[in-house]
Amino acid sequence: MTAAVIVAIFVAMFVLERIFPLRHSTRVTIARLIVNGVVTALAFATAALLVRPAVDTFLARNAEQPFGLIHIFDMPAWLKAIIAFLLMDLAFYYWHLLNHKVPLLWRFHNVHHTDPDLDVSTGFRFHFGEVALSAVFRVVQVVVIGMSIWTFAIYEIVFQANTLFHHSNMRLPIGFERVLNRLLVTPRMHGIHHSQVRNETNSNYSVVLPWWDWLHRTVRLNIPQSQVNVGIAGYARPEDNRIWHLITLPFRRQRDYWRGADGTEPKRDASTEGPKRSRLES
Repeated sequence: MTAAVIVAIFVAMFVLERIFPLRHSTRVTIARLIVNGVVTALAFATAALLVRPAVDTFLARNAEQPFGLIHIFDMPAWLKAIIAFLLMDLAFYYWHLLNHKVPLLWRFHNVHHTDPDLDVSTGFRFHFGEVALSAVFRVVQVVVIGMSIWTFAIYEIVFQANTLFHHSNMRLPIGFERVLNRLLVTPRMHGIHHSQVRNETNSNYSVVLPWWDWLHRTVRLNIPQSQVNVGIAGYARPEDNRIWHLITLPFRRQRDYWRGADGTEPKRDASTEGPKRSRLES
């Protein structure tokens, strides 16, 4: 059921972002989809072979002998489920932050960010090494929080669905998105996270609920999407987005991520920013 829901959302986002595009494409779509499809297939295989069995094992143990933060105090099951959902999403905020701050993790996560355009297919484009490393995080997440199998399943559907949504290139009415962004991470918010400008990439780490960026003061919303150059400046050459290069990228000597081929680092002209850092711009 989870797979069917995610596939349906992917197809819907894929169609809608072509009818109502938010940003203009810079590369040939078919070529990008092939690359992203291969990277995604390797990621899915790793998740199926490594991450899922590890998580399922500890979920089963939790079902037999409840353990974790949500079991410290006696609470109704519905309240435990809500708290577990919030803690899972907060944990993903920290995991995403670590993927940007820890050099080893960033080597792998960089494969996701080097996509020269941003659309729903980018939502699944993660290096299989990053997925393998996330197995440890997912086990710790399950053990420490102690959620039930059903809470985990519900969060997984919401997590995957919103990952596809906020990576999509779908233009929503700006007034509607500003309201929606109070509850969910949206395409304009996450689009800024994929900017080539360093301090914009290092913002907006939330996955489902945007509140964690507000809480940790890492939110940045006032960059118009027309001013966002997607990708990583140091890996913006056409050959950097080829399949073999992406597979081997984490194991190569790393370039300066933030300087382009001409040696300059992309900077933001303040005149292109909206007046309020906390307000989405169109």
